[in-house]
Amino acid sequence: MRKPLIGALVGALATVACGGAQAPVEPARTAPSKTYTMEQLLANVAVGGGSFNADESKLLVHTNQTGVFNVYSLDIASGERSPITEGTDTTFAVAYFPQDDRILFTRDQGGNEVNHLYLRELDGSVRDLTQGEETKEQFGGFAWDLESFFTLNNGRDQRFFDMYEWDLDTLEPTLVYQNDTGMTPAGMSPDERWLALAKPNTTNDSDIYLLDLESGGEPVLISEHEGQAQFNVEDFSVDNRWMYYTTNVDGEFMTLKRYDLETGAHEDVYGTDWDVVGANFSRNGRYRVIAVNEDGIYRLKITDTTTGEDIEIPGLPEGEVLGVNFSRSESKMRFYVTSDTAPPNLYLYDFGTGELRRLTDTLNPEIDPDDLVASEIARFQARDGMTIPGPLYRPIGAGPEHKVPVLVWVHGGPGGQSTPGWSAERQFLLNHGYGIFAVNNRGSSGYGKSFLAADDQRHGQEPLWDCVDAKEWLKTLDWVDPDRIGIIGGSYGGYMVLAALAYQPEEFAVGVDIFGVANWVRTLESIPPWWESFREALYQEIGNPEEDAEMLRQYSPVFHADKITKPLLILQGANDPRVLKAESDDMVEAIRANDGIVEYVVFDDEGHGFTKNANRIQGWDTVLSFLDTYLAAPDVAPPAD
Repeated sequence: MRKPLIGALVGALATVACGGAQAPVEPARTAPSKTYTMEQLLANVAVGGGSFNADESKLLVHTNQTGVFNVYSLDIASGERSPITEGTDTTFAVAYFPQDDRILFTRDQGGNEVNHLYLRELDGSVRDLTQGEETKEQFGGFAWDLESFFTLNNGRDQRFFDMYEWDLDTLEPTLVYQNDTGMTPAGMSPDERWLALAKPNTTNDSDIYLLDLESGGEPVLISEHEGQAQFNVEDFSVDNRWMYYTTNVDGEFMTLKRYDLETGAHEDVYGTDWDVVGANFSRNGRYRVIAVNEDGIYRLKITDTTTGEDIEIPGLPEGEVLGVNFSRSESKMRFYVTSDTAPPNLYLYDFGTGELRRLTDTLNPEIDPDDLVASEIARFQARDGMTIPGPLYRPIGAGPEHKVPVLVWVHGGPGGQSTPGWSAERQFLLNHGYGIFAVNNRGSSGYGKSFLAADDQRHGQEPLWDCVDAKEWLKTLDWVDPDRIGIIGGSYGGYMVLAALAYQPEEFAVGVDIFGVANWVRTLESIPPWWESFREALYQEIGNPEEDAEMLRQYSPVFHADKITKPLLILQGANDPRVLKAESDDMVEAIRANDGIVEYVVFDDEGHGFTKNANRIQGWDTVLSFLDTYLAAPDVAPPAD
């Protein structure tokens, strides 16, 4: 998978099919039983993480049960959560120490993405392990002997991440690898001899190098290839013989291969007609997990390597499985189950007893699950014949006698993918009568490397045409009001919103831009320093701000804001390091100068993505009010001329 500009794909998922007798047919519902507020939909407790402690009696998680993510210790026996951190800055769990209950966690300041790594001692005191206010410190896992842990740190040079090893007793870091070339550490063999390094070349091409830390010397390229191909490090085998990696060097889709560290031989391990997006082993290699992105639905293959048999877990609820992690004893496995209509819940499976337990209950009891909407994967033909897929959400009660407004929802990236799964924001709009088509325009991941590369330096053109063609296809559905179709998206998706309104000003009735790129020249000139290793890849994908300045100005909506005639809402985080607030400021100023309709909301304590419930409530209440005013949900009259 390529590194998208706005963020990475969410964890490994797997659909779990459920059988059973056919349910009796019920009359079609004409409306949800209740209308829910955003506050109610966010009263679901979001839970993440799940590091086992030393005796495997607790899990370290983060939840937003207070409205802001903080770290908690979850007792496996009782399910009770005890707070570890508190405060107003978003804080995420990292790990328990392997021999005691010391804790690592991470936070930034107001969404600025300068994450520090913190240690909570046994006496409750907290220590910031990161030196320098502008330094990022990323946890890189514990050494296999459990006597140290690794971090990546850009304190020496903000552009590049060096690798350090921290002794668990002294907490003194030792430099393992100094990164002067943009080759980022991506994996360490259990014996700490081999360090795998990842090097992006373009968004569609990357390489793997291996550095022998025992003998020294220079990193050795092990992914030699012709043309465009991606190579991603996945894991090392416990016996230090193999390095596992995924690649699409042999075709359109990513497959799992392995490299013999002694002989240099490459072997095929697993492939299918979809992307293999991840693979890893439990601590002692007993279990192997392979994740496959199958048409936007992620499926897991969990194999007992001692028998070669795949693991079947009885009693799993319908939905997708994500975030699989094994205890160090390999006797337990924790994971999450989620779906369009169910926020993620944390589960524990005991291999010895075969017991499956749900450790959380995250859905707000005020919400009737029957009021929530599941998607179906839909497809249409773009104007040039290319097939464009995406999840389609039809609100309850929508039909030929009750046509509804619909939003074309554009994901971030470029190179992201819209997939089914829980979204309070989507369910909020669906519950209030708006349909959604989460289009995967060309340039999205998950559909082969040719589809992925089809948007390179074509932004504002063919990818935008796919959004317009999605609108035309939606007009053919008997439950869609053809005159009430808008467009919404965040980051790169926000750019597509601005581009749609600027370059195709009569196509969409309204636009909702969430921290979208307005000026590619400024965005590419202000890339955060820690993205240095991806700079050339971004230039290949989008354009070089020096060499391609004129092309980028043509693709940048802020220079064409005078063409915008439809109502627009913009939401922005003041501390966003990826899409600077100045871009949204300029867009608003340009539209208002032309007497256009634009509403603007800025959150002073957010960055690239809104994590605090109070801000999400305000933001999406504003979105709904805007849509009700300018797009008009059923039974809401449009504003008078």
